[in-house]
Amino acid sequence: MPVATIVWEGGRPGHVRMIDQTLLPTQYVVLDVRTVEHMFDGIRRLAVRGAPAIGVAAGFGLLLGVQHLDERDPDDVLGRVRETAAYLAKARPTAVNLFWALERMLARATRDHAARRAIVDGLFEEARAIFDEDCAICRKIGEVGAALVRDGATLLTHCNAGGLATADFGTALAPIYAATAQGKRVAVFADETRPLLQGSRLTAWELMQSGIDVTLITDNMAARVMYEGKIDAVFVGADRIARNGDTANKIGTYGVAVLAREHGIPFYVCAPLSTFDEKIENGSQIPIEERDPEEVTHGLGRRTAPEGVKVYNPAFDVTPARLISGIVTEVGLIERPTRERVEAALRRGGRLP
Repeated sequence: MPVATIVWEGGRPGHVRMIDQTLLPTQYVVLDVRTVEHMFDGIRRLAVRGAPAIGVAAGFGLLLGVQHLDERDPDDVLGRVRETAAYLAKARPTAVNLFWALERMLARATRDHAARRAIVDGLFEEARAIFDEDCAICRKIGEVGAALVRDGATLLTHCNAGGLATADFGTALAPIYAATAQGKRVAVFADETRPLLQGSRLTAWELMQSGIDVTLITDNMAARVMYEGKIDAVFVGADRIARNGDTANKIGTYGVAVLAREHGIPFYVCAPLSTFDEKIENGSQIPIEERDPEEVTHGLGRRTAPEGVKVYNPAFDVTPARLISGIVTEVGLIERPTRERVEAALRRGGRLP
């Protein structure tokens, strides 16, 4: 089974326990996160990563910043909630679940303030609901996606969208876990995912922990294994999906989608409705995080590029909806996504009126 990536320990006051994913697979270290500053650092440096897990971390992080407040001054409490949410929102720019969770927590605090209810108590309920809902959604995505996986299939995935990227079962890996639980034989090729190697460090480790047949390849081998007929379908996660179905995911995903189209291989995105940003019309409007050049120049722990070389290091790219065979969500499969089909799914899930 997938490992527990992030949990809340204790009641009020409590703290967060989460795996430091920067150290996997050579070290398995669990962090005790007790302050909002520590959570900000964990999100920023990728100790916790993956859009759904970042959403859970945001909810828990806001709790860390306000759980000790005295409820006797509700105006002060609401002000601190707003300050803490604004601070955490600066941790990373692309994964929309960060902002979705913070907006949800802020909305709950605002409602409770207006109704003269205890604000911090309500935030504990809301953060727990975000966690519990993510667990249930992962299972539903697995159930929907497993129907797309035939017995004996070999799948390719890019980056990590498993239990390490969520509160429970994963998104892109959820159909693999669910299909395996149904008795299907499933094998996986995992892209290495340069420059931070989430595929080799995290996905390969996680699948091996779960007893899944996994083969690691470098990113530039994906075309070869597709050409050799070794891949039946591609499953990836998402960090933000525009209203028309354009999808931002880890850098390199767009290239995999182009290769899949060239070789006639289905390409599926697996994501909860919380990863859709209905305020963004298309992928050109999705902000793309650019990260430290040293992730590229020192990718193996020592310098691997000439001193002074210029580096461009976008963390994400955008796959156009026309290259996506379907988006697997908790409300079903959005086949050949278009704006109309995405909006219909968002309405089914209560995200649009």
